[in-house]
Amino acid sequence: MSHLADARTLPLEGGHLKLLTFNLQVGIQTSAYHHYLTRSWQHLLPHPKRQRRLDMMGEVMGRFDIVGLQEVDGGSFRSGQVNQVKYLAARAGFPHHFQQLNRNLGRIAQHSNGLLSRLTPSRIEEYRLPGTLPGRGAIHARFGEGPDALHLFVAHLALSHRGRERQLDYLSEIIQPLRHVVVMGDLNCTPEQLHGHRRFVASLPLHPVRPLLSYPSWQPRRALDHILLSDSLQADDVRVLDHLFSDHLPVAVDVRMPPACLQALKGMQKDEVY
Repeated sequence: MSHLADARTLPLEGGHLKLLTFNLQVGIQTSAYHHYLTRSWQHLLPHPKRQRRLDMMGEVMGRFDIVGLQEVDGGSFRSGQVNQVKYLAARAGFPHHFQQLNRNLGRIAQHSNGLLSRLTPSRIEEYRLPGTLPGRGAIHARFGEGPDALHLFVAHLALSHRGRERQLDYLSEIIQPLRHVVVMGDLNCTPEQLHGHRRFVASLPLHPVRPLLSYPSWQPRRALDHILLSDSLQADDVRVLDHLFSDHLPVAVDVRMPPACLQALKGMQKDEVY
């Protein structure tokens, strides 16, 4: 557990939730385009400095209430048999974590999404997103019960436009009947591309989609990583964080919860572990 845990405020203090999404590229340090070639071996082989990078990431994640992770390894040869979701949860002091294995390459790689949370989820579901190439997924965590529960999705969408269109259609159907919704992750598309998807915009008003440039991390030019909110939720602060080794920058939002949703969340805090 991180030594920062004792200094943290309690989740929901002041009626806010501190959210973070981060594609951490399995802990590979990338700070130039040529690193995609020269350091590509780290996608298959372990690196002695990867653990120290995870430790530094964990220190940053410890400042938040809920963290969505993309491109994490679930424990394989390349990660030194370390389940990075579980490790970061322990390092940052999160009592609840969930790993979604999307691409199982056996002992070589366990390509995953992850969720870290200080709040106790009342339910967690995982979805296999449609696409020509398998291996994309979304985590759906519900916090609280009833119509004022908070529904949080962690997703990593396809690189291809056609694949993303199908995946956004799929998510739209799930999100449409829900009231308080957060969609966070590496969506591999710009705000303009999101706004161009009519069905997704109809299910979630894309508030607040702002052009926060998150990729590439060393010279950000594109807004590919997002935290999207339903109009019942208010964002008091939307920001990108400093470079944390990956080719993506982390994106953070402080969310002000409406009273009814806040009451539903406070009623569900238990000492359960996922």
